[in-house]
Amino acid sequence: MSSVLTAVVARTELDREMTMKKVALRIMPFVFLCYLVNFLDRTNIGYAALTMNQDLNIGPVMFGWIVGIFFVGYCGSEVPSNLAYHRFGARIWIARIMVTWGLITIFCAFVQSPTQLLVARFLLGVAEGGFSPGMFMYLSGWFPARWRAKAMAIFLIGSPISSVIGGPLSSAILSLHQVGGLKQWQWLFLLEGIPAIVLGIYCFFTLIDKPAKAAWLNEDERIWLTAELQQEQAKIEQHYRMTLFQTLTNSRVLMLALTYLAGLIGLNGVVYWMPQIVKSYGLTNVEVGLVTAIPNLCGAIAMLIWARRSDRTGKRIWHVITASLFGAAGMIVASLMQETTYIIMGLSFALIGAFAFLATFWALPPAFLTGRSAAAGFALILTVGNMSGFVGPLLVGWIKEATHSYSGSFLMLSTFLLGAALLTALFGRRTRLLEDMDKQTGKP
Repeated sequence: MSSVLTAVVARTELDREMTMKKVALRIMPFVFLCYLVNFLDRTNIGYAALTMNQDLNIGPVMFGWIVGIFFVGYCGSEVPSNLAYHRFGARIWIARIMVTWGLITIFCAFVQSPTQLLVARFLLGVAEGGFSPGMFMYLSGWFPARWRAKAMAIFLIGSPISSVIGGPLSSAILSLHQVGGLKQWQWLFLLEGIPAIVLGIYCFFTLIDKPAKAAWLNEDERIWLTAELQQEQAKIEQHYRMTLFQTLTNSRVLMLALTYLAGLIGLNGVVYWMPQIVKSYGLTNVEVGLVTAIPNLCGAIAMLIWARRSDRTGKRIWHVITASLFGAAGMIVASLMQETTYIIMGLSFALIGAFAFLATFWALPPAFLTGRSAAAGFALILTVGNMSGFVGPLLVGWIKEATHSYSGSFLMLSTFLLGAALLTALFGRRTRLLEDMDKQTGKP
């Protein structure tokens, strides 16, 4: 124990930064690539729809169901999957998830009816369930609080970057008409399912579960990082220790789940419809891929800048609220504009805000959740939040079919981002009230 304390005390600020830089360079490229492929396989349905919907006779509402049913399967499997992660560890469980979802993505290439695609998307959601909360837990087990938001943002930046890369890539794949007897959208699912299988196999043989097992850190670095994380966890558990049932019924966990739901409805309502929205302005498939990359690139840059500022200032609540309000403003602008250029600008602002919300939101749960409570809490937040993938695209489809316009959809999505800002403010107020009560009762 004395050697641990000596190592912790002796390390200078420069030593700590260099250690965390080494950790980031070793871990983040792989987890970023995994999430990029994850989001690509989750959202490529939007690009496949450019030719698939006509081939399979899929209308706007049915397309909303096909997109949304993924999240029904996803949410239903998240809590048990994350508890399995807690038991088996990241290496085994993340590898299992990735290989399974890669195989089902490939299976989507061979469906022959909307019903078959609906079933395949549901199974894809079940397969992917637990990946995101598992990765959040994995990163929380490597990055102490002061470095965590930036690490989460680097991981989550795979979401907009997948669209930046996936847009032009998917558009290029859609040019493979009748090659090998397969249609464009079949090639899309086939080629984009393979990387998940490859990465899953790589994950099984290379991923390190925790710092204490990392041979690429020297002894002092392993001792310091392990002790730093243990001290942080002990402090949180002393203040917020909860049973599994208490975690799943905790008011702050439920409030964060609703906040995440509202924020992601605003994000997913646009992401899955973006290719068809842009296509409706008379662009070719290749132009659609290039244009949709613009707002996603803006969102990726915003994620890194906003997360870094959040880590530097420590004002988590304020950053989440501001991002949500900015996203809502972008949606309102897009709903009011008539010219294509201004609509794309509005959607770019909306995605900047929505992605910045996503990057900074995930610094909030680890502040009071650890261990098994974190496994259950993260999974519950993601389970509720990811229902946005069902609600958002389906609402956009209904409004589009009813009004023959996307303007009403953008306005509707703005109200959810405003709701996310309000819920975050209420969470911040409740957290401060609880801290004040603890001080009055003498709790640490």
